[in-house]
Amino acid sequence: MHNYRKFEAGPDPFGRTWNVEFQWQQTAISIRHSDSVDVKYIISADGEAKQEKVVALPLPDLLAVCAEVDHGLSDPFCLKLASLHLAHMISSFEDMDKLLVTMTRPELLHYAQGLTEKPQYITR
Repeated sequence: MHNYRKFEAGPDPFGRTWNVEFQWQQTAISIRHSDSVDVKYIISADGEAKQEKVVALPLPDLLAVCAEVDHGLSDPFCLKLASLHLAHMISSFEDMDKLLVTMTRPELLHYAQGLTEKPQYITR
């Protein structure tokens, strides 16, 4: 994925491709008294009404994962983690009935490792 702000995800189990557009990102303590970073998207597919999805990244887990993969916590990194999870949600249709989805530490670690892994070079 090259653009984490506006992208297509899918196909979902029903063969639809969804348009995903980033709306905002903020610390959730200011909006719902949660120690997390919330990332909001608007998603749509042909024949479907637009939907809002908010992906929450729990701050204690996020900080631990950033330390584990040796990557600084930043807005772009949070956006990438949440976008990858939303793309997974769409392709699997897991949690698509929810407006707010909170990522688990193993999910955060999985996506963070994928974003930070160094390319392997073959040497002879």
